[in-house]
Amino acid sequence: MSEKILIVDDEPGMRSLLTRVMEKEGYSAAAVSAGEEAMGLLEAEDWQLVIADIDMPGMDGIELLKRIRSERADTPVIMITAYATVETAVEAMKLGALDYITKPFQVDELKIVVGKVFERQRLISEKRILLDEIRNRYDTRGIVGVSRRMKDVMDLALSVAPSRASVLLEGESGTGKELVARAIHDNSERCDRPFVVVNCGALAEGVLESELFGHERGAFSGAIATRKGRFELADRGTLFIDEVGELNLTAQVKLLRFLQEHEFERVGGTRVLKSDARIIAATNRDLKAMVREGKFREDLFYRLNVVHIRIPPLRDRMEDVEPLADFFLDKYASQMNKKLRGIAREVVVALRAYEWEGNVRELENVIERAVVLCKSDTVTLRDLPEELRGEGGEEYLSDGDRTLTEIVESFERQILVRALEKNRGSQTKTAGELGIKRTTLRYKMDKYGMLDR
Repeated sequence: MSEKILIVDDEPGMRSLLTRVMEKEGYSAAAVSAGEEAMGLLEAEDWQLVIADIDMPGMDGIELLKRIRSERADTPVIMITAYATVETAVEAMKLGALDYITKPFQVDELKIVVGKVFERQRLISEKRILLDEIRNRYDTRGIVGVSRRMKDVMDLALSVAPSRASVLLEGESGTGKELVARAIHDNSERCDRPFVVVNCGALAEGVLESELFGHERGAFSGAIATRKGRFELADRGTLFIDEVGELNLTAQVKLLRFLQEHEFERVGGTRVLKSDARIIAATNRDLKAMVREGKFREDLFYRLNVVHIRIPPLRDRMEDVEPLADFFLDKYASQMNKKLRGIAREVVVALRAYEWEGNVRELENVIERAVVLCKSDTVTLRDLPEELRGEGGEEYLSDGDRTLTEIVESFERQILVRALEKNRGSQTKTAGELGIKRTTLRYKMDKYGMLDR
């Protein structure tokens, strides 16, 4: 079924022209002369696009746009104006118009703009379907990834889930090691038993052994009662030991014994206890190097490393930035009871060009901040931290002496320069990181005089 386009213009000749052009392109088009009539049709039927003139008697295009955003927020709108001022265009874009064209315009220009809108809607729809498929296929508790590398990680994690083999997760801080560990637990036969977490890096050395193995009453000053440790609490479930590289050598010996015999003793106790806890360990350190340096036991390393899963940093899977940003946007908009349509395209470009040293955790914090600060229905560059906007970001947002096209192009050029520098001039890597074709990148580089002649 072809897409339905509603045209709103008080000029009969313009209505006739737009209808003919859209129908020749294979769309189903209908035209009305007033905003009130358009709202009636929008309430009665589903329309995939509205093309509206700004200057109309009665309800003008800006007021119509406000009504559509309020009552039919998912319907995209293109504005037509004879007043080629930045102020009018910016107001329409701030209110939620996807694009605008100015009279007089070329028919081909209109076709391109409409085609881009439907291509964008198609990509959004495909992305939602893909994310739903990822979420529904497995219980992955917020793991979002469309990149080949994250699919490989999840395939391996879900393959090992039914076994009781120990798993070692390696990856930088913020990459989602605990989420992967939870996915392994949730897709195992132990899913109805406890998933217990201990972070070795967050506990003092004297406290850590007590947290892991428990202690008997009177074992040390302050031990006024017997306390179960994480190994007992995780019996028949999963114990996730985060930052396992922080364990001292004494605790390493005790952990090795547990992995070999599934038995342990509480601190200050002599009774041997048993537990059927499965061990999943994680680290952001190089355990092999620690073994060579004598800081981590080699036999323990191999006991933990039965199945090794390395979680790539976000900068190595930039295809995941946009779906992750969308996921966090939905999460925090729901928590804060905000109705947000999405993230502006220039924001996506800025996110994909950033280094993300803090990985997924840093991206989540940026999106949460953006949701808090967002004053419209779309996250814009103004809602991002200054380091993501690039140099002169405030200038781009406030410079009223340039047209909207000039502002956007200036920002786009800076993004290209920064991405090319980051990838040491590699056009293939830069295009992949920015989510565009290499031919498109070369076209833009040529446009901005960045190609060697």
